[in-house]
Amino acid sequence: MTGLLKKGYVYCCTVLVLLYGCLCYAQGQQAQQQGQQQIVQFASPHPAAKLVARSEIDAKRMGVNVNSEDALPRSREFLRVDSTYYVGWLYEGAYKYNHAADYLGFKNASVPLEHALRLLERDYRKQLATRTDNLMVYYPAYKFDIDYTLTALYLMNCYSNMDEAEKVYLLLRRVLHWNFQRDFYMDAYNYLGWTVHRNRFYTSTKYPFLKNSIKENEALANRMLDSGLHKIKRDKVTNAHIFPPGYEANDILGVYHYKSILYSYSINIDSAEYYFNLLRNSPIFPHNNYATFRAICGDFRTAESEYKKSVSSDGGDKRLQEWAYYSSIIDNYKAQPKTGAALMRDMIRSAGSTPGFGWYNIALARCMLYDGQVEEANRYADKAASFKELHIGTTLGQSQYDFSIQLLKLINKDAAFQQQEFENRNWWYNPRVLANMTSLKVDKYLQQFLIINQFSQNPERDMVIYKLFSTESTVSWDEIWYLIKDFSTSYFLDKFRKEALTDDRKYVRKYFQLFVALLEIKEGNYQYARTMLDGILRSPDIDVDFEKLFIARVFQAQAECAKERKDNVAYNDWMYRLYATYPQLVPYTGLQMNMNLHISGAVDKEVADRLKACNINWVTDLAIPAPDVYVVFVKNGNKKDIQYFVTGKGGNVIVNRQSFAYQKPDEAGVSLGYRIFNIGGKEPDQPKDKGK
Repeated sequence: MTGLLKKGYVYCCTVLVLLYGCLCYAQGQQAQQQGQQQIVQFASPHPAAKLVARSEIDAKRMGVNVNSEDALPRSREFLRVDSTYYVGWLYEGAYKYNHAADYLGFKNASVPLEHALRLLERDYRKQLATRTDNLMVYYPAYKFDIDYTLTALYLMNCYSNMDEAEKVYLLLRRVLHWNFQRDFYMDAYNYLGWTVHRNRFYTSTKYPFLKNSIKENEALANRMLDSGLHKIKRDKVTNAHIFPPGYEANDILGVYHYKSILYSYSINIDSAEYYFNLLRNSPIFPHNNYATFRAICGDFRTAESEYKKSVSSDGGDKRLQEWAYYSSIIDNYKAQPKTGAALMRDMIRSAGSTPGFGWYNIALARCMLYDGQVEEANRYADKAASFKELHIGTTLGQSQYDFSIQLLKLINKDAAFQQQEFENRNWWYNPRVLANMTSLKVDKYLQQFLIINQFSQNPERDMVIYKLFSTESTVSWDEIWYLIKDFSTSYFLDKFRKEALTDDRKYVRKYFQLFVALLEIKEGNYQYARTMLDGILRSPDIDVDFEKLFIARVFQAQAECAKERKDNVAYNDWMYRLYATYPQLVPYTGLQMNMNLHISGAVDKEVADRLKACNINWVTDLAIPAPDVYVVFVKNGNKKDIQYFVTGKGGNVIVNRQSFAYQKPDEAGVSLGYRIFNIGGKEPDQPKDKGK
């Protein structure tokens, strides 16, 4: 989940606040008299020998924003005037930080920022250590507090983006040492909590500041946030005569932001909802995090709406836009993988080879997989694997990244095996096909072995993977089934039965029930599984628009039970309902689909014969529920086209009319076999509100 807040809005009115204080001061001469001696102490904040040069730099920096494109040339000018003054180093570091997109970029940015921080501490220790309720005493010191916290923020982000957690921790402790009376850009306790949470799965062996279990680390992170809240309340006493009433409200909201992250992760639904509600009407309400929270609660409709709202606040940062990644998963749930794929292609074009590129390729591989395009899914998964992703501003790290890729590759291998069955009706009589299937089966076992070795070292298995929905999960619930289906049935039966009874998320319980039913099928308990599946379909908690993948998997399981019971009527009905709900899944189920074929035009017999050789039951009996497949061959000189579309009961269109050109009849027949299941074909135009 996204955790680092963009806090500039909180302090954009700092000057106005100080002017407010000055007006209050002008009305009270007594405060002037009490602070007169202290004012003299800071009358000249610069060392005497550097006064002229540094005053010149201060005057020139007034018109140049530290985050502007002019920051770099101005930094060079400032360093020529006085290279011992921190301002030039701050401007150089800020420019390099804002233009960094990889490890080397952040490494280069950290060098001038480190130097700026050292110079600040060397020359302005007294100002940094100032704590006072007197405005005229505080005024000469506050700008150094602001510059120090801004420098520390950029440096912390550099360390974090370089995956230097120990340096992040030590820097935050260094900031706390100064005990600023207002945090400005660097709310150190919040970032300490974030840093602990981000590294929660490690122990003190790797990072000495951590505890030795996830539970202990999460408790430590919460204590950090509580300390931050305590500091805000303590500082309020000192700041009461300097800042206007209620100034601390935004600082408190920052603590609530991180509280909502921790409680969402621990699936403490009531507490997470409580903190999100406290944030709801504020300028920093985290639509992205709330969307993910609603998604793990099984409320995908609200999640999609909140992800759309977060688009306008992504700021074009060079980092993973979580709203886009997770929106594509919801598109798969809605049986709209082509929509998700179009969004990911758009994000890849926008991001280029900057952070997020690898994640978008993972998401695109997933969309291709659920659209039945196995080769394309493999291609994008390989691109993600070869990309050095930088995990900026998110708790999603390299372990989740690698796991997502490896799991997709496992499912791809399973799908490639199923392709052999689908493309060859009599595959068991074909030595070439049997050899291919044997090779694919071996590849699948090797991939499972690789994942097991990685997964066995993951301390978050129970919290993130087996919970099916988690804020830190980067895979869909359906992918998790492919992870567990070939392993200990009894172990997972016991686990998911308990989850179905005890999980607080009412919209999620049915997913555990489905997994139990699928495991019962593996055990051969078809009647018991059928009873469970019937109960799931009667659930009032199914959103038919946003849970089509779930519904389709229930129909598939029902068809498998009917097949084992030799109930052809039920089998035919469930298969039709599966096709009508999510046609792309059917060729990879190992189940034969009934279809009614209508061919016309300049029929190419080779193409038609190859299509009929696919594992499809071509029927003519109108009593059997079957979609109508319409294929029209068009020949214009040397150009040969195939037009096709599929309708269901009542003439409703399931696969829209499309066409494709071909040269080789054998390949065209196989391609047509997939296309009538809506696999491949044209992707929809991307809605403007989701693109970048």
